[in-house]
Amino acid sequence: MIKLIEVGPRDGLQNESTFIPTNKKIEFIKNLYSAGLKNIEIASFVNPKSIPQMSDAKDVVENIQDLDFHKSVLVPNLKGYEIASKFNLDEISVFTTTSEKFCIKNTNCTIQESYQRINEIVSVSENLKIRGYLSTVFGCPYEGDISLEKVIEGIKNLFELGCYEVSLGDTTGIARPKQVRSYLNEILKEFPHDKIAMHFHDTRGLALSNVVESLERGVRIFDSSAGGLGGCPYAKGASGNLATEDLVSFLHGEGVKTGIDLKKLTLASENIFKVTQKQSLSKIHQLIMRECGI
Repeated sequence: MIKLIEVGPRDGLQNESTFIPTNKKIEFIKNLYSAGLKNIEIASFVNPKSIPQMSDAKDVVENIQDLDFHKSVLVPNLKGYEIASKFNLDEISVFTTTSEKFCIKNTNCTIQESYQRINEIVSVSENLKIRGYLSTVFGCPYEGDISLEKVIEGIKNLFELGCYEVSLGDTTGIARPKQVRSYLNEILKEFPHDKIAMHFHDTRGLALSNVVESLERGVRIFDSSAGGLGGCPYAKGASGNLATEDLVSFLHGEGVKTGIDLKKLTLASENIFKVTQKQSLSKIHQLIMRECGI
């Protein structure tokens, strides 16, 4: 069983400099749901001065409450959690990083302070599951190479803080298959494979190759973004996430049933790209659009 986490509405859109109208974000989420996505990260409750694109998060979340899918939002601190707790959500995501410099750039705090923020959230959360993101696992734009020891320490700390699952972020798309293989060989000696997720960017066109390495090591949980939307606002040159279309097409080709309608998914992506006035770099997206005559 493969679990796909669609992060387009949050991680995908947060990097857009032009504000996406609230109704278009809601439509995007509804279209993704109609395409068969069952786990969708819909928004983040962050300081709107830091990420203006998420300033309407409350309105977005409020207007998709009646849809029957696993809903999650990202929260950076206790204030964000207090907002999130007012809605009917299934889980929240928290985050930290392996890189001190990246942590300061991204969240204006140290790694230790990020753990303190997570602990504050965990201490008051009740029924909500908590998912942890660990950024810059395979390299940092400010610190360069990241040691495996730092990665394992970060994963361990997130589990000890109460996260039920940890997503390992290739924040700048620097990961290589050989590196993914060697890291996971050691990581999965320490932690259950069904509690580890992978979050790849496709900056160097290696995201699917890295997925293959992850699958061969036993990982079954993957984050992806419709159309390859996204990047990292704090990592220059980090192009989009692994496109959900590319991941789904690959899995279908391997005989894995996802329950996702690839054509509907592509059209959902295309509609939001019309709003952003950009084009998807996903090869499968482009292929399906040609087949549809669009």
